[in-house]
Amino acid sequence: MSDAWIMERFSLMKERISEICQEEVVKEPYRAYFKSTALFIGQVMELHEKLQQGWLETAELEDLEENNQKLYGDILPSHYACSYGNPAWAVQTLGAEFGALLSFLYTEVRGLIVFAYENRLFDMTVVMELFVQVYNLFEEEEISAKDVKEAVYWYVSDYSDEMVGRRVQEGVDPSLDFAVQILKKSDLSDVRYLYRFGEYVTENEIGMAKFLNTLSEEEIQAMARTFTEGYRTGFALTGKDITKKKTVNIRFQLGFERMVKAAIGQFEDMDLKPVIYRSAVHTVNKKQHHRIGYYGAIPNPQFEYDHKDDAALYLDHEFIQRKLRVLQVAYEQVKTLAAVHGGPACMETFGEIPFAPEKKKEACTLSSHQQKLQVTYDNEAGQIVNRYIKGEERSFTIIAYPVMEIGEQFEEIFKETVKINTLDNHLYREIQQNIIDALDKGETVHIQGKEGNATDLTVKLHHLENPEKQTNFENCVADVNIPVGEVFTSPVLKGTNGTLAVSRVFLNGLEYRDLKIEFTDGKISGYSCGNFDSEEENRNFIKENLLYHHDTLPLGEFAIGTNTTAYVMAQKYQIGHLLPILIAEKMGPHFAVGDTCYSWCEDTAVYNPDGKEIIARDNEVSILRKEDISKAYLGCHTDITIPYDELDNIRVQTPDGDWVSIIEGGRFVLPKTEALNEPFPA
Repeated sequence: MSDAWIMERFSLMKERISEICQEEVVKEPYRAYFKSTALFIGQVMELHEKLQQGWLETAELEDLEENNQKLYGDILPSHYACSYGNPAWAVQTLGAEFGALLSFLYTEVRGLIVFAYENRLFDMTVVMELFVQVYNLFEEEEISAKDVKEAVYWYVSDYSDEMVGRRVQEGVDPSLDFAVQILKKSDLSDVRYLYRFGEYVTENEIGMAKFLNTLSEEEIQAMARTFTEGYRTGFALTGKDITKKKTVNIRFQLGFERMVKAAIGQFEDMDLKPVIYRSAVHTVNKKQHHRIGYYGAIPNPQFEYDHKDDAALYLDHEFIQRKLRVLQVAYEQVKTLAAVHGGPACMETFGEIPFAPEKKKEACTLSSHQQKLQVTYDNEAGQIVNRYIKGEERSFTIIAYPVMEIGEQFEEIFKETVKINTLDNHLYREIQQNIIDALDKGETVHIQGKEGNATDLTVKLHHLENPEKQTNFENCVADVNIPVGEVFTSPVLKGTNGTLAVSRVFLNGLEYRDLKIEFTDGKISGYSCGNFDSEEENRNFIKENLLYHHDTLPLGEFAIGTNTTAYVMAQKYQIGHLLPILIAEKMGPHFAVGDTCYSWCEDTAVYNPDGKEIIARDNEVSILRKEDISKAYLGCHTDITIPYDELDNIRVQTPDGDWVSIIEGGRFVLPKTEALNEPFPA
């Protein structure tokens, strides 16, 4: 469609929505909703005009802050109780028939903010057209929820080709460089640049940017080098040719731009151009409440959680099939770019205030049928992506740093984190090899908790046909997963039985209290937690957010974390509950439910530094790819760690029935691992 046509539609919508603010046709309580939302759209349109006139070049910091607060103020916790973005309030004021639908519409409208900053006229136009279409329905004497729902359905379905197509292109095309240009052209010593992205900005992001500006260029380059070298090493250690790749996807949170800019330069020295895309805004591209890409502060995690299942309004078999066709076509159109894409380089953060969501009955929820449809989509979409960005040819790296929100000891914690991210790889490699040698003598590993932790789990290991040349465990130092510190395997499912428990853990941004998971032959056979008053609520919470609507998941990974330095830091500053899984998984044994560690790459030979091939790359689920690939992958991999203070022992049982202790009483007791206990207080 031509730019002129879009501009004409865009102008018509702006004019029509400005009229809605003055009209009295729609009856209450809906009139108040449409006027309020129309006023918000008008506010964003005025901002769009100012942005096109260069307002960001001259605006004072105070003006930028005021504008940012106005844009995001309605969904902040202090205002959320009476926001149309809150499905509970929407249902209370607009009724059960229309409340959830209009709350969804309001949420989709809020995407206009970032589209205005990027000057994406098509995206702004189609959202405003949906708003006007729904408004027109309410002008009628009789209006049914079915009509509104159909308008939403066809908006998502009809425009999925553009929305999904754009999203796919953003992931591989370096010419879509909105964020890259901000990073390269801005004076990063002037924190006003943070407001160029259009994201929500708080003192946290401003404080982080200012803190990084106090570091020398040498320090910034060194931190970036740890990040970029991890990415390069990931290719080297798995025998993949990085010279065939032309792009890398960098993901980060606002405030870290100085480090990201240094990383861009270092990646460009490797002949890798950055592709940096924003976390998804259109409902069709979102994955529940997770943010994948770059993003600013999260204005209100409860708002994100309340709308994580908005797809329930339109998810059906026909839509899933259409979206899969669109995804296939989109990748086919960028197949040359996709073939030379290297994978993600992720810079995570930790220290944000923990979030325990409130489950609202008014929020949209997927039916059991829709849950199965979502699982089908995730599975088939993963296959499509893997055909164009091949798992055996791509890699990744991931690193984490604290944010200002972690508290008054931020600078100390930041320095400790830099230290943890740069621990001696050689030392850990030797110690971990001793652990692997002991583990390879066994048929099973037994893990037991203490002091109220009910963990009592037996993990079955693969049989080594040639122990001189084969191993079950990967010796993982600081390459793709930074920091250093774990040995891991994909266990045999049959014979893996027992209970995994942890008193408190944060997974994908959500808190779980007294989490307990039962395994029978390596698959989840029961689960519970203590988040809510009722057992049903707790089970639903786990199924939605940990099992991702699957009826069960296999144990895809068993690992022993060895980074006791990280654990002691967490204890010293009392931040264990704030650490990301990236660091937490190195602080005790951990167990991943979902796909194996080698998902989509099982046929690629992997070797440890001692030359032995890691043969535990498959389990009884992943091997099904040989017969039916749709049954082999689950599209998720979530690590759950037992901290040392809740761990009693880890013991290996050999074929002759002997036991070899790795850990007793939460401390390493295997010979030649004594150095791992040194960080612990005497």
